[in-house]
Amino acid sequence: MNEQRELHGRAILAAIRKVLYREWDPLDVCDVGPEDTYDNQIGRVYRLLVTAPTREEIAQELKKIQLELIGPDFSKEKKLYSIADMLMAINIKLNDET
Repeated sequence: MNEQRELHGRAILAAIRKVLYREWDPLDVCDVGPEDTYDNQIGRVYRLLVTAPTREEIAQELKKIQLELIGPDFSKEKKLYSIADMLMAINIKLNDET
């Protein structure tokens, strides 16, 4: 059972990594930079997701992280809500209720 839980935990982190790298990508490094570019943000996003946040809360957190990384970039703001939807679709439960 613990092995299954560990595998699911890794899958959660991989799913968050994929969304951050492929979809969010405020540094525009997708396909040219390493896939672990945003790994420092995965824990922060995961901790937010376990609180069952709203779409708005996720979008605002991504915007906050983006500001820390590159400063203001209004060209990507509209995209934050669709990215929030993708993150909300990830099954983050680590118990038997998967």
